[in-house]
Amino acid sequence: MAAHAVTLSAESAGAEVAPPAEAADCAVALEFDAIYERYFDFVWRNVRRLGVPDCHADDAVQEVFLVVHRKLPAFEPRSTVRAWLSGIVARVAREHRRAYVRKSPLARSLAPPLDPDEVESGAAGGDEALAQAQATRLLHALLEGLDDHKRAVFVLAELEQMTAPEIAEATGANLNTVYARLRAARKEFEQGVARLRARDGWRSR
Repeated sequence: MAAHAVTLSAESAGAEVAPPAEAADCAVALEFDAIYERYFDFVWRNVRRLGVPDCHADDAVQEVFLVVHRKLPAFEPRSTVRAWLSGIVARVAREHRRAYVRKSPLARSLAPPLDPDEVESGAAGGDEALAQAQATRLLHALLEGLDDHKRAVFVLAELEQMTAPEIAEATGANLNTVYARLRAARKEFEQGVARLRARDGWRSR
């Protein structure tokens, strides 16, 4: 109410008075809390899909939101929050994954992470939960076959159902590049599926 009164008195005097710094900080904090609450699951599942192992996922998510808090005052509404967050997630995930691989080159191939969308075993039958877990491991194994740029575009388009303009905004690439990467990612993903089917077919003989 006090801040509102200050604004009204300034307008009536024909002058411009900026809101108190404490009020601006409070507004940013409120926005950050809302973004954290709404997009936490989005951030968490996508750091996993972009290759951050389970043991580093919490650290990566925390780093994403630290960046969000730091850069939120400069956020421009012309970009959607989801696209803005996706760009931060992609950069943080890439850094964490590369650091992890440098320390343990074989670790990712030994235990592909489970997708956070997986239904908990208590919410479904054991066979269904096992099938979901296996499908998720397969998805992550196939995603590992894509390079960073293709993987990010594929995840955002196919799993998050983001539009090409949103993806362009998130990745900093132009639309033509987004479409080209998505076509190439889909082709490589399908080839990976075909290889796995052929392998499983050979095993079943």
